[in-house]
Amino acid sequence: MTILVTDTGFGPDDWTHGFEPPSTENGLPRALDIGPETDPETIPLHPGLEMIRVSFPIFADGRGFGIARLLRLRGFSGRLRAQGHVLADQFAMARRAGFDEVEIDETLAARQPEPSWIARSDWRSHDYQARLRG
Repeated sequence: MTILVTDTGFGPDDWTHGFEPPSTENGLPRALDIGPETDPETIPLHPGLEMIRVSFPIFADGRGFGIARLLRLRGFSGRLRAQGHVLADQFAMARRAGFDEVEIDETLAARQPEPSWIARSDWRSHDYQARLRG
């Protein structure tokens, strides 16, 4: 079972439409599942694309943050989800990069419970610029 992390804490995964790889033969998918090696410039953005899920195979692989930022700069306004080995300490960075939510498994949720994520959910206030202005 997966757990969805948002600014309000843990919740169940509410996406029921599945995910397609970027090079799908099924026309224009509603949701894409991409890896960290994907060039965001090659992702076909279309009005029916509701969600993109970016895989984080290990917590030390930060390429997904750059992908999120570039997708937002290209104009993607749908749901953007980080999936896999994202740590609570990285939640604010994920939100600043453009992710709306993080999908984690039960094992990671047990090691880093909901209060660890909530403590980092005020991602707009706790960046280096806010500390410099403070």
